[in-house]
Amino acid sequence: MQALCIPWTFASFILLVNVPFGYWRARCRRFSLSWFAAIHMPVLLAIMLRLWLDIAFRLSVLPLYVLAFAAGQWAGGWVNHRREKPDV
Repeated sequence: MQALCIPWTFASFILLVNVPFGYWRARCRRFSLSWFAAIHMPVLLAIMLRLWLDIAFRLSVLPLYVLAFAAGQWAGGWVNHRREKPDV
């Protein structure tokens, strides 16, 4: 059972880490250096943490991690847009 929890726990971590980076990305000019950093820094953090925790790379969970990454970036951008354009 523990082996099944590790990918979901790590995907949850990826999602939560990407929310502030998605917030930052939404405020950057597209394709600028800061925009590029906001997208790729959490990838490096996830890779470093995966290596540090000795979580084996399995191709079968890669779509889950990519989905968590995209969802976190989207959620951060959504929060940014909601804060800038409040409902009237």
